[in-house]
Amino acid sequence: MPKILIIAGDATEDLEFFYPYQRLLEEGYDVRVAAPSRKKLRFVVHDFVEGYDTFVEREGHSWPSDLALSEVDPAAYAAVVIPGGRGPEYLRNDPDFRRVITHFFDAGKPVAHICHAAIALAPLGLLKGRRTAAWNACAPDVEMGGGTFVDASAVVDGNIVSARAWNDHPDWMRAFMRVLRKEAPVESAEG
Repeated sequence: MPKILIIAGDATEDLEFFYPYQRLLEEGYDVRVAAPSRKKLRFVVHDFVEGYDTFVEREGHSWPSDLALSEVDPAAYAAVVIPGGRGPEYLRNDPDFRRVITHFFDAGKPVAHICHAAIALAPLGLLKGRRTAAWNACAPDVEMGGGTFVDASAVVDGNIVSARAWNDHPDWMRAFMRVLRKEAPVESAEG
Protein backbone atom coordinates (compact mmCIF):
# COMPACT_ATOMS: atom_id res chain seq x y z
CA MET A 1 0.00 0.00 0.00
CA PRO A 2 1.55 3.34 -1.05
CA LYS A 3 2.40 5.79 1.70
CA ILE A 4 1.24 9.40 1.47
CA LEU A 5 2.73 12.19 3.58
CA ILE A 6 0.72 15.13 4.88
CA ILE A 7 2.88 18.00 6.16
CA ALA A 8 1.15 20.15 8.75
CA GLY A 9 1.88 22.37 11.72
CA ASP A 10 0.06 24.31 14.37
CA ALA A 11 -2.56 26.66 12.87
CA THR A 12 -3.06 24.45 9.82
CA GLU A 13 -6.58 24.89 8.45
CA ASP A 14 -8.72 22.19 10.06
CA LEU A 15 -10.81 21.28 7.01
CA GLU A 16 -7.83 21.37 4.65
CA PHE A 17 -6.12 18.77 6.83
CA PHE A 18 -8.99 16.43 7.67
CA TYR A 19 -10.68 16.26 4.28
CA PRO A 20 -7.63 14.94 2.37
CA TYR A 21 -6.49 12.86 5.35
CA GLN A 22 -9.78 10.98 5.53
CA ARG A 23 -10.24 10.83 1.75
CA LEU A 24 -6.81 9.23 1.29
CA LEU A 25 -7.52 6.70 4.06
CA GLU A 26 -10.85 5.91 2.42
CA GLU A 27 -9.05 5.26 -0.87
CA GLY A 28 -6.74 2.77 0.89
CA TYR A 29 -3.52 4.77 1.24
CA ASP A 30 -1.22 4.58 4.26
CA VAL A 31 -1.25 8.22 5.42
CA ARG A 32 1.37 9.69 7.76
CA VAL A 33 1.44 13.18 9.27
CA ALA A 34 4.73 15.04 9.60
CA ALA A 35 5.26 18.28 11.49
CA PRO A 36 8.25 20.24 12.77
CA SER A 37 8.15 17.99 15.85
CA ARG A 38 6.19 15.00 17.14
CA LYS A 39 3.35 16.61 19.04
CA LYS A 40 -0.36 17.13 19.17
CA LEU A 41 -1.04 19.75 16.51
CA ARG A 42 -3.65 22.43 17.09
CA PHE A 43 -5.59 23.41 13.98
CA VAL A 44 -7.68 26.48 13.15
CA VAL A 45 -10.90 27.08 11.26
CA HIS A 46 -11.04 29.93 8.78
CA ASP A 47 -14.56 31.15 8.23
CA PHE A 48 -16.23 33.92 6.30
CA VAL A 49 -18.22 36.58 8.13
CA GLU A 50 -20.28 39.20 6.37
CA GLY A 51 -18.70 42.62 6.64
CA TYR A 52 -15.11 41.35 6.99
CA ASP A 53 -12.66 42.00 4.16
CA THR A 54 -10.91 38.72 4.96
CA PHE A 55 -11.67 35.53 6.84
CA VAL A 56 -11.84 35.11 10.61
CA GLU A 57 -9.95 32.46 12.53
CA ARG A 58 -11.36 30.19 15.21
CA GLU A 59 -9.91 27.30 17.18
CA GLY A 60 -10.22 23.95 15.43
CA HIS A 61 -9.49 20.33 16.23
CA SER A 62 -6.24 18.78 17.42
CA TRP A 63 -4.42 15.85 15.87
CA PRO A 64 -1.10 14.12 16.63
CA SER A 65 1.74 14.16 14.16
CA ASP A 66 3.21 10.73 13.43
CA LEU A 67 6.76 11.96 12.97
CA ALA A 68 8.96 15.02 12.94
CA LEU A 69 10.05 16.41 9.58
CA SER A 70 13.65 15.59 10.56
CA GLU A 71 12.63 11.89 10.63
CA VAL A 72 11.06 11.87 7.17
CA ASP A 73 12.71 9.90 4.38
CA PRO A 74 10.76 11.38 1.45
CA ALA A 75 11.85 8.52 -0.83
CA ALA A 76 9.54 6.25 1.22
CA TYR A 77 6.44 8.23 0.17
CA ALA A 78 4.54 8.16 -3.11
CA ALA A 79 3.00 11.63 -2.73
CA VAL A 80 2.62 14.60 -0.40
CA VAL A 81 -0.26 16.88 0.64
CA ILE A 82 0.24 20.37 2.06
CA PRO A 83 -2.82 21.97 3.65
CA GLY A 84 -3.16 25.72 4.09
CA GLY A 85 -3.85 27.87 7.11
CA ARG A 86 -1.08 29.72 8.91
CA GLY A 87 1.14 26.64 9.21
CA PRO A 88 2.85 27.30 5.85
CA GLU A 89 4.06 30.69 7.15
CA TYR A 90 6.60 28.99 9.39
CA LEU A 91 6.93 25.58 7.71
CA ARG A 92 8.72 27.26 4.80
CA ASN A 93 11.50 28.32 7.18
CA ASP A 94 12.15 24.78 8.41
CA PRO A 95 15.21 23.24 6.68
CA ASP A 96 13.67 19.77 6.93
CA PHE A 97 10.48 21.00 5.26
CA ARG A 98 12.60 22.38 2.43
CA ARG A 99 14.53 19.08 2.15
CA VAL A 100 11.39 16.94 2.15
CA ILE A 101 9.18 19.01 -0.15
CA THR A 102 11.96 19.63 -2.67
CA HIS A 103 12.36 15.85 -3.04
CA PHE A 104 8.74 15.47 -4.20
CA PHE A 105 9.06 18.22 -6.81
CA ASP A 106 12.48 17.06 -8.03
CA ALA A 107 11.30 13.44 -8.29
CA GLY A 108 8.09 14.40 -10.12
CA LYS A 109 5.94 12.73 -7.48
CA PRO A 110 2.32 13.81 -6.95
CA VAL A 111 1.89 16.92 -4.80
CA ALA A 112 -1.43 18.35 -3.61
CA HIS A 113 -1.47 21.81 -2.07
CA ILE A 114 -4.26 24.16 -1.17
CA CYS A 115 -4.84 27.74 -0.09
CA HIS A 116 -1.89 29.27 1.80
CA ALA A 117 0.37 26.27 1.13
CA ALA A 118 1.57 28.20 -1.93
CA ILE A 119 3.42 30.65 0.34
CA ALA A 120 5.59 27.77 1.57
CA LEU A 121 6.38 26.64 -1.98
CA ALA A 122 6.88 29.93 -3.86
CA PRO A 123 9.98 31.15 -1.94
CA LEU A 124 11.65 27.79 -2.57
CA GLY A 125 11.27 28.27 -6.34
CA LEU A 126 8.98 25.24 -6.57
CA LEU A 127 6.18 27.10 -8.37
CA LYS A 128 8.45 28.67 -11.00
CA GLY A 129 7.00 28.03 -14.45
CA ARG A 130 3.95 26.29 -13.01
CA ARG A 131 0.25 27.10 -13.06
CA THR A 132 -1.23 26.98 -9.57
CA ALA A 133 -4.31 27.86 -7.58
CA ALA A 134 -4.10 29.33 -4.10
CA TRP A 135 -6.08 31.61 -1.83
CA ASN A 136 -6.52 34.80 -3.87
CA ALA A 137 -4.48 36.88 -1.40
CA CYS A 138 -1.53 34.56 -2.17
CA ALA A 139 -1.56 35.42 -5.89
CA PRO A 140 1.32 37.92 -5.50
CA ASP A 141 3.40 35.26 -3.70
CA VAL A 142 2.78 32.77 -6.51
CA GLU A 143 3.72 35.36 -9.15
CA MET A 144 6.82 36.57 -7.28
CA GLY A 145 7.86 32.92 -7.07
CA GLY A 146 7.70 32.68 -10.87
CA GLY A 147 4.38 30.85 -11.05
CA THR A 148 1.14 31.68 -12.80
CA PHE A 149 -1.80 32.17 -10.45
CA VAL A 150 -5.01 30.51 -11.64
CA ASP A 151 -8.32 31.30 -9.93
CA ALA A 152 -9.86 27.82 -10.13
CA SER A 153 -11.10 25.04 -7.87
CA ALA A 154 -8.58 22.46 -9.12
CA VAL A 155 -5.50 23.20 -11.18
CA VAL A 156 -3.48 20.27 -12.49
CA ASP A 157 0.04 21.01 -13.70
CA GLY A 158 1.72 17.68 -14.38
CA ASN A 159 1.59 15.82 -11.05
CA ILE A 160 0.90 18.98 -9.03
CA VAL A 161 -2.74 19.56 -8.04
CA SER A 162 -3.71 22.81 -6.31
CA ALA A 163 -6.87 24.54 -5.11
CA ARG A 164 -7.95 27.87 -3.62
CA ALA A 165 -9.51 26.89 -0.29
CA TRP A 166 -11.54 24.27 1.57
CA ASN A 167 -14.71 24.94 -0.41
CA ASP A 168 -12.84 23.53 -3.44
CA HIS A 169 -12.27 20.14 -1.77
CA PRO A 170 -14.47 18.00 -4.06
CA ASP A 171 -12.81 19.22 -7.27
CA TRP A 172 -9.31 19.29 -5.71
CA MET A 173 -9.41 15.77 -4.29
CA ARG A 174 -11.16 14.35 -7.38
CA ALA A 175 -8.29 15.69 -9.53
CA PHE A 176 -5.64 14.49 -7.07
CA MET A 177 -7.17 11.01 -6.92
CA ARG A 178 -6.94 10.77 -10.73
CA VAL A 179 -3.21 11.60 -10.50
CA LEU A 180 -2.63 9.18 -7.60
CA ARG A 181 -4.50 6.30 -9.23
CA LYS A 182 -2.18 6.67 -12.22
CA GLU A 183 1.11 7.33 -10.38
CA ALA A 184 0.64 5.36 -7.14
CA PRO A 185 -2.35 3.03 -7.37
CA VAL A 186 -3.62 1.09 -4.37
CA GLU A 187 -3.71 -2.60 -5.14
CA SER A 188 -7.13 -4.05 -4.56
CA ALA A 189 -7.40 -6.73 -1.88
CA GLU A 190 -10.48 -8.00 -3.70
CA GLY A 191 -8.69 -8.80 -6.77
